[in-house]
Amino acid sequence: MSNTKVSFRWAFKEYIWPRKKIVSLGLILIIIKSIAGLALPFVTRTLLDEVFPNEDFPLLMNLVTILAVALFIQAITSFALTRLLSVEAQRLISILRSDVQKKLMKLPINFFDNQKSGALVSRVMTDVEGVRNIVGTGLVQLIGGSLTAIISLVLLLQLNWFLTLVVLVPVAIFAVIMMKAFGYIRPIFRKRGQINAEVTGRLTETLNGVRVIKGFNAEEQENRIFEDGVNRLYQNVKKSLTATALITSSSTFLIGLASTAIMGVGGHYVIEGDMSAGDLMFFTFLLGLMVAPIIQMSNIGSQLSEAMAGLDRTQELMNMPEEDDPEKRSVHLKDIKGDIQFNDVSFSYEESKEVLHNISFSAPAGSVTALVGSSGSGKSTIAGLAATFLNPSDGAVELDGIDLSTVNLSSYRQNLAVVLQDDFLYEGTIRDNILFARKDASEEALMAAVKGAYVHEFTDRFEEGLETVIGERGVKLSGGQRQRISIARAILANPKIIILDEATSNLDTESESYIQKSLSVLMKNRTTFVIAHRLSTIQQADQILVIEEGNIVERGKHDELIAKKGRYHDLYTYQSRI
Repeated sequence: MSNTKVSFRWAFKEYIWPRKKIVSLGLILIIIKSIAGLALPFVTRTLLDEVFPNEDFPLLMNLVTILAVALFIQAITSFALTRLLSVEAQRLISILRSDVQKKLMKLPINFFDNQKSGALVSRVMTDVEGVRNIVGTGLVQLIGGSLTAIISLVLLLQLNWFLTLVVLVPVAIFAVIMMKAFGYIRPIFRKRGQINAEVTGRLTETLNGVRVIKGFNAEEQENRIFEDGVNRLYQNVKKSLTATALITSSSTFLIGLASTAIMGVGGHYVIEGDMSAGDLMFFTFLLGLMVAPIIQMSNIGSQLSEAMAGLDRTQELMNMPEEDDPEKRSVHLKDIKGDIQFNDVSFSYEESKEVLHNISFSAPAGSVTALVGSSGSGKSTIAGLAATFLNPSDGAVELDGIDLSTVNLSSYRQNLAVVLQDDFLYEGTIRDNILFARKDASEEALMAAVKGAYVHEFTDRFEEGLETVIGERGVKLSGGQRQRISIARAILANPKIIILDEATSNLDTESESYIQKSLSVLMKNRTTFVIAHRLSTIQQADQILVIEEGNIVERGKHDELIAKKGRYHDLYTYQSRI
């Protein structure tokens, strides 16, 4: 089955069928509008064949009344269609965007590692917009137009079957060209969505990294990359415009041929007396009613092609496996102690490229486990496994004797707090960023977290205090200030398990002294994993694991490892000299 059929069936089942009453009402309205549109050719024929020859003024007034009522009905149904279907389509776009965003939040971390944030924004905001052409007036007009064309065709055949067949030849040729063009256009629209996502993603990265770009005088380089992306988008649009122009010019030429045929063949019938002038005018109007929906379908078809291309990409995203699979992760945690055990854990980011090899260790509840080693040795991977951001390729990570791969992630992560080296802060106030962990926290709990992380040490100097707006990603603050806000957030969360990934690496000496005090409070009676290059920050850890090339090469307390004079001793003495 083609992607188009699969995407349409998915959209129909999930979003169109639940709105069948509205879509059906829209279909009824467009049928009423189409029937009202038939009044003009009937009135015109009667006008030419009966009113004018017989100078029948009362019949003229009746015809004027009928035409006015028909036009009024058309106006009312047009307004109702737009109000009903267009508004519902916009509502559906907002629902679909929310659904896609919710789906994104359920995908595993490794999905985001391989995607640009700007490209994902494009998929949420742009790809779903085409759905308005399915639930909106597009699909209904396509169905309603088809019905109008069929009714007109039946009337044309009854009026003069030979003349109808003559004019249908160019119309049929146009239909074939239109179908071929749509087959050509749809892949272009799909590619356009991909290019648009790439360009948007690169632009987002450029704006986020503007300080680095300016610092390296790389503006011209970024300009060239963006111009290349915009040009690829332009070339794509140019292809689709060429195909659309072919459809439009073909329709003009072929409909012109049909009109010429009517003039020649129809004129012959009138001269011979086989048709009246009113019949010929009636035939011309009916042909217009039949052809207009076909021409309209070319525009609607382009819109539907673009819509289906976007839905292909949206459905592809919606079908991705979620990280919290309820069939596999059925265990819901309640009260936990916090004992974490790694049992022969191996992990690979890519097949046949293992980065952890049979790691085994125990992190008892309330203990502090420090992970040290060279960059790329596997420290962050171990922390990611403990945080359930990653899943072992082999072996198991257990919490209180329960395999974490069977645990509902939400029930686990409500007991977890993570403080990263480059932690994420929203553009907003300091208060909002700390309350991110617990929106319903009391003022007393908030202030305890603020003081516990020594955030008040710098906010007391700010005119707005905790209400200070910190800019995108906290750009108005120093690295140490941002890190203290992150730690205050973790304190407020009151977790059982803490992951500190290079949490003190951005701090100056004064900030570090503050943080060391607050971390001792934060880590008390909590199972803590600490990743640190600065070994002075982990001397009090209950156990230190030295990781090299995905293996634990040493383990023990600080003094024990120094006495061994192994890898940890080398790392520590090297840093001490620095």
